[in-house]
Amino acid sequence: MVRLVLIPLALLLFLIAGSLFSLLTQLSFSEFFRLLADAEIQYALALSLITALISLLLSTAISLPAAWAICRLSFPGKRVVNILLDLPMVMPPLVVGIGLLLLLGQQGYIGQLVPSLSRWLFSPFGIVIAQTYVASSIQTRNACSAFMSIAPQYIHTAYNLGLTPLKTFCLVEIPLVWRVLLSGCVLAMSRALGEFGATLMLAGATRMKTETLPVAVFLNIASGEFSLAVGCALLLIFLSVFLLIFLHLLQQRGRENVKGT
Repeated sequence: MVRLVLIPLALLLFLIAGSLFSLLTQLSFSEFFRLLADAEIQYALALSLITALISLLLSTAISLPAAWAICRLSFPGKRVVNILLDLPMVMPPLVVGIGLLLLLGQQGYIGQLVPSLSRWLFSPFGIVIAQTYVASSIQTRNACSAFMSIAPQYIHTAYNLGLTPLKTFCLVEIPLVWRVLLSGCVLAMSRALGEFGATLMLAGATRMKTETLPVAVFLNIASGEFSLAVGCALLLIFLSVFLLIFLHLLQQRGRENVKGT
């Protein structure tokens, strides 16, 4: 009877491994490396990495103070704020993109106040906004969990020693949970690299302009360039695997340090 629970596990593994195997076997090594020399793929890869890194920096600068405020401050409507912070994680990316477009576009509330902003949307600037939006929600929730895991005694001791909340945040809290925060950065980076729906709505899908790797997959599938689409998909897989391995090594090192103490 117990072995029956292995059936769903086997089915899940079959779907995951089968889909990966199907992609990996579509191109030979020579074909894949030939595609890497394609100017479009090189542009999409470079744009994805650059915008994702910029978005990661922006989302970190936004998320860490926001998470600290949620964990350490008391204010009216805190429960509502918590719900709103979780919404981007469950909303469909296309809906997120439409909402941002209506907010920042020419007819939007912000777009009318800052007309020059709307002219920058359908460009790499729009990609950064979309990626920062989705990455910030992941980092904020991850950072909240990290800060909540800190024993209150550390905070009280720091305050008793005369440290300000800012110094306590920088010198006590961040060093205690930096591994968890770095894990959140890895997850946010992975999410930014794979972002498509919000990017499509906010930046469009223009070759060699707003063409990230996910957009390149979409454009090449739509135009019948199947090999190019698979090549971009494989690059996304390799980047995801690299980030996943880094995340697992980071978590393993953290567990070893905990056991050592």
